Amino acid sequence: MNLQNRFTAAFALLFCFLLTSAASANHPPVAAKAPYVSPFAAKADEGMWTYDNVPLKILKEKFGFTPTQEWLDNVRLSSVRFNDGGSGSFVSATGLVMTNHHVASGQLAKLSTKERDLLATGYYADKPEKELKCADLELNVLMSMENVTDRVSAAAKGAANAQEALRARNAEIEKIQKESTDKTGLRSDVVDLYRGGEYWLYRYKKYTDVRLVFAPEKQIAYFGGDPDNFTYPRFDLDCTFFRVYDGGKPVKPERFLKWNNAGPQENDLVFVSGHPGSTNRLNTFAQFEFNRDYFYPARLKRFGKILEILREFGSKNDESKRRSQDLYFSISNAEKASKGEFEGLNSKSIAEQCRRNEEALRNAVAAMQSEAQAQYADAWGMVENTIAKEKTMLNNPIASSLVNLIGQATYAQGFMRFAAEMAKPDSLRNDGYHENQLNELKFTLLSPAPVYPDLEEALMTGMLKFAVQELGSTHAVVSAILCGRTPELAAKDIIGNSKLYDLDYRTKLFEGRDKAVNAASDSVFALVRRVMPALRAMNGQAAQEVSAPRAEALRKIAQARFAVYGKNQYPDATFTLRLSYGQVKGYAMNGTLAPWKTTLYGLFDRAASFDNKGDFMLPKRFWDRKDKLTMTTPVNYVTTCDIIGGNSGSPVVNTKGELVGLIFDGNIESLPNRFVYNSDAARSVIVHPAFMMEAMRKVYDAEKLAKEIEGK
Repeated sequence: MNLQNRFTAAFALLFCFLLTSAASANHPPVAAKAPYVSPFAAKADEGMWTYDNVPLKILKEKFGFTPTQEWLDNVRLSSVRFNDGGSGSFVSATGLVMTNHHVASGQLAKLSTKERDLLATGYYADKPEKELKCADLELNVLMSMENVTDRVSAAAKGAANAQEALRARNAEIEKIQKESTDKTGLRSDVVDLYRGGEYWLYRYKKYTDVRLVFAPEKQIAYFGGDPDNFTYPRFDLDCTFFRVYDGGKPVKPERFLKWNNAGPQENDLVFVSGHPGSTNRLNTFAQFEFNRDYFYPARLKRFGKILEILREFGSKNDESKRRSQDLYFSISNAEKASKGEFEGLNSKSIAEQCRRNEEALRNAVAAMQSEAQAQYADAWGMVENTIAKEKTMLNNPIASSLVNLIGQATYAQGFMRFAAEMAKPDSLRNDGYHENQLNELKFTLLSPAPVYPDLEEALMTGMLKFAVQELGSTHAVVSAILCGRTPELAAKDIIGNSKLYDLDYRTKLFEGRDKAVNAASDSVFALVRRVMPALRAMNGQAAQEVSAPRAEALRKIAQARFAVYGKNQYPDATFTLRLSYGQVKGYAMNGTLAPWKTTLYGLFDRAASFDNKGDFMLPKRFWDRKDKLTMTTPVNYVTTCDIIGGNSGSPVVNTKGELVGLIFDGNIESLPNRFVYNSDAARSVIVHPAFMMEAMRKVYDAEKLAKEIEGK
């Protein structure tokens, strides 16, 4: 993971990675066989489809619409991935990128100071010189895709065991990525699809000079707060606009989306182009049960502990609250999502559907000729064996988080890897550490984003106490950190005596290379050196007993699935670009009906109904400009489009390829979609373009920005 993902708001993203089950490790690919029509192939408005396999037949039969290659190319090249977690899109010829306020909140926090809290006040740069450069934000645009399944699969032929096969495939992946980067200059990632069904090389244009143009206050972007989070009807202005620069000038993107202020009408067909993070729809039923009975209870317990630590820290004073608020929001959001997913895991109907899906596949395998059947028959048992091992490792993320949750510790690990590579001749260094790649490394190691030692000390103290409670003080990792001290004293000594939060200090380390890093006596360097042997042993055991054999088992299941279904199914989400489709449609809710759209009437009514207090307080400027607003303006609306976390900030487009909305949430009924899609009540929640324009013009006096977006 890039170091740029480590700090403040990005802690949440990092922590989610730490909590991910070993089941999510990369799995090996196989070539697709001739397709068979699956009884469980995608139906309704289901699917997060890769751009090489858009369901053209379904779209034509159901909606009478077939997107052309030009349509697909335009939407793909207009879509943007926010590498610290989220999606976006180009919306002007001069490099404007639109995303959610909550996707941008990490950068807003990094751009804030004690004197200027952008989350509280919002921001608008009415002149180019006022645009604020982000500390460490990387944006990606998918330029091309290439199927490399055969090459990666061939690398593992003849491997003696699962671990050797996995290493061989990973080595080939590294080789493919380096060859592509050297040849094209583009970021090159090999992506595992269908849990081992295919490998694709995705090449991205990368941008790192990104500047803030417009963001509303968090109070209106997240109107309704946690009570309204993952619900509908909603009334949120969850948007932010950045501008991308290259060579000191605004980029002129190859493609951008034309703004349609009218938006869609009820029952219209619309599409979402974004980067869903992860789903578990291709899991085995044994994995489903493990998640329900073990993994999610452990995850929710850890989330609860972090939120407890953050609440206590934030209650000290206004500055402590400011420093911790974005992390608290991110973890709280993840906790609520996990609770909804956990409820889905405990749904008898969802469990039964997952069981039936697996049963259908296994019956199809059983009907194969004996020679073919023998290739796959033991795979499900292999997965169950790894789950038995994983049950003994449920608390591994607690131990890992003691180092990986701390920003200064992740800097230390980055510098130690940097030093090890710099000691080698350039030709022998790993990819990413060659002399011509050091500017990218410098971008992450020398990020000017603030790191707050007091917040880090509070997190380390709290998590050390939690680790002692859950793991015991004699656990190898815990013992290496405590060294006989109390959690409070250990955290104070380690964080308080470190200088890695200081950019000047890190700059000197970078310039001094391996000699400076190896000579550094910083307390966090000492911590990492003490802890890494225990962490390596722990992670090595997990790889040997869980990740590698499970990868081999899931590779076999992927082969079986491809032999039976081909690509009639879509792959699980992998934070890669996907296209979803659906209709603008309300739904039955709580004995009544949820409307397909909300309006400004509803926004002011909801604020007034709660006496304009707390999470339902409208910013003063909205009340001051109320008489100027057109109250029938649509605010938010819902569709049946299939989305999940990572889709936040995705553009919604119509059949003309015009932008008609901005994804910002799913309703509570959509959370079990991680495991099984249900279009009856699950909905994606969207900011209407008319609301953004109405607010820019009549509330924020951002006429110049509105005209640029509308192409005027």
